[in-house]
Amino acid sequence: MLLQTAYRGHSVVRQSPAGLAVALAPNLRRDRVSYVGALRHPLRFREAISALHDVVISDLRFKPKDKKGYEEWKKQEAEFERRIRTEAVKLKRSQLEAEKNKPMPKGLEQRFERCRKKYWDARNKYGSMLLREDPELWRMLMPCDPVITVSPDVLFFECFSADESTYGCLNVQRDAFQHETDVSLGTTNVDYSWRLYEHFQTIRSYRETRFTIDPLGFEVKTNAEDDGNYREEKIDLPQSWLRGFATLQSAMSLPMKRVPVSREGLYSLVAFLKRHKAKASPRAVRFELEPGQPVRIVLEPWNKEIALHDTPYPGPKKETIRVWGRDRLRVLGRLLPVLDRVDVFLLGTGLPVFWVCRMGEMQLTLGLSGWTTNDWTSGGSALDQLAPPVEPSEGVMRDIAAAFRSDPTWKLSALAARTKADTATVSAGLNKLALLGQVIHDLPHGVYRWRQVMPVTLSAEVIGPENEETVAARQFSGWKVRVTSERTDANGQRHVAGIVDGRSSAELTLDGDDRIVGGKCGCSYFYTGGLRKGPCRHLQALRNKVLGVGQDAVNLESWFKRFTN
Repeated sequence: MLLQTAYRGHSVVRQSPAGLAVALAPNLRRDRVSYVGALRHPLRFREAISALHDVVISDLRFKPKDKKGYEEWKKQEAEFERRIRTEAVKLKRSQLEAEKNKPMPKGLEQRFERCRKKYWDARNKYGSMLLREDPELWRMLMPCDPVITVSPDVLFFECFSADESTYGCLNVQRDAFQHETDVSLGTTNVDYSWRLYEHFQTIRSYRETRFTIDPLGFEVKTNAEDDGNYREEKIDLPQSWLRGFATLQSAMSLPMKRVPVSREGLYSLVAFLKRHKAKASPRAVRFELEPGQPVRIVLEPWNKEIALHDTPYPGPKKETIRVWGRDRLRVLGRLLPVLDRVDVFLLGTGLPVFWVCRMGEMQLTLGLSGWTTNDWTSGGSALDQLAPPVEPSEGVMRDIAAAFRSDPTWKLSALAARTKADTATVSAGLNKLALLGQVIHDLPHGVYRWRQVMPVTLSAEVIGPENEETVAARQFSGWKVRVTSERTDANGQRHVAGIVDGRSSAELTLDGDDRIVGGKCGCSYFYTGGLRKGPCRHLQALRNKVLGVGQDAVNLESWFKRFTN
């Protein structure tokens, strides 16, 4: 997707006799959004926005070792090959000129897809090199600037990490400001740079800090092209970035279990992870929950237990939930001095988890997907089991949209009463709107807010279709999947064999984190691609059977109860 932005000047932190002024340059390609106010507690804002910056630049993808000597030899070989190719290109060009009036050859689309994949691989490699050697230039080429929304009661900033695995949202209540002026509600992108982050570090509590989403930028919009500070940028957003962001937003819109965690508990968790590095699976964070008893957090594979004696679990039943992505929790370390408490929102084992850090009138939501790279492995994960099994009707979607036009903030129960639809159907409708970037679930306040993340309305075609094999795997349930054998080897890997749909024999290997690391199937999809294109529907169905994923997703009501009960 090609995203066009236009800014007048750059976002800066200016110093004046009265104090500091945080001036953010909004995207002039979007509707007018402005806000001016003085922060009551600038230190909280400084630490929270800095933690959000750490989310933006976080990239835990595998980074290969430096092989400069080998690369120099390859460069010499490449120069030798280039001379050969130059002659070959001249010869081929003359042949193509002679054949240009002939019909389009077969297999052209397949060759195009291969070339496009080669381009994106090179682009990602170039981005990794910039991250190591020129962070400032790399930051200028980030996929998308942070999104800021001005609502009647809150301001919130949103971002997505470089490795497309972590979501961050800083929620600031409007009463955290004083002397408000030039308030225009809406959503826009803001210009953000590495230099702006460094300026944020100069915020102090002994001087006033005035926060501004620059309203003057819109006043000069008509003659902006004559202004030397006016600039336009075109950003080619990868489909995987949009898909990952939308999927996490969709997961965020579902009912979840709330687990309270004290500040001391988060400190113990972050401190242990900083001092220890796991070299083998499993690498999960295990929540052992029992009603009325202290929450226990267990870090695998060390089985390090952190008991939270001052935060009993308020849930209705005893259960154990394992989640992943824990290394990204280190970004919360700098929030500890200003933190009041943390609420962890859980969907279930292997599903996204959201850590809500409460700091008085500010809240930072950290969403962890569980994947390190948003690639084909997510197609075989439990993350794709979140979609509602039935599409809500167009009438329900129109009623929900009309409700948000009259009021941008709704609770689930109130929205169900307004639309006169059952709660499960409304929840499915909100899930779909979240997937399209139209709605956000404000976890700290327990409400749904209308927020268009892009200046254009997204569609399923823009975001990208769901993995076909994952969709087909949901159709196999009950008697259609039969497990014939299951064992665990000395390395902790589970080997499962079974029959899917009465005719396809499948063998599956899961690691300690329940990820598909090996398999065998007799279907044509596996025969032609193996695991290179992702696991086939039969391997995914067998995994779902073993893990008990999606077994009750038959209708909207049972889908909704899966998360609420």
